[in-house]
Amino acid sequence: MYAYDNQNVFAKILRGEIPNKTVLETEHCLAFEDIAPQAPVHVLVIPRGAYVNADHFAAEASDAELADFARTVGRIARDTGAAPGSGGSGYRVISNAGPAAVQEVPHYHVHILGGRPLGRILQPA
Repeated sequence: MYAYDNQNVFAKILRGEIPNKTVLETEHCLAFEDIAPQAPVHVLVIPRGAYVNADHFAAEASDAELADFARTVGRIARDTGAAPGSGGSGYRVISNAGPAAVQEVPHYHVHILGGRPLGRILQPA
């Protein structure tokens, strides 16, 4: 079972209680610039629905939500110029789930990062 906290920062952004720098809005998603960017391109994509993490979203989102989310991520990568097919040299999509992964906001979201070499995501132990 997934317990969604409707007072998390992304829920407040979706309700218009906290401003954001919107990059794209769709029927099922909101994409906006990260407030502490880690790369020249750093956009967050969140579903409008109350989903805690990726496995919650995959289990309970409608087909329309799933498709819109995937297409929004691809569109952001292209529109920002990060996607190799749009002239960029690549991008990374990151989603953290749970405490061990350091998920800071309990609302499913992905980070799209690009615009510079990003290096390895993990170093060997």
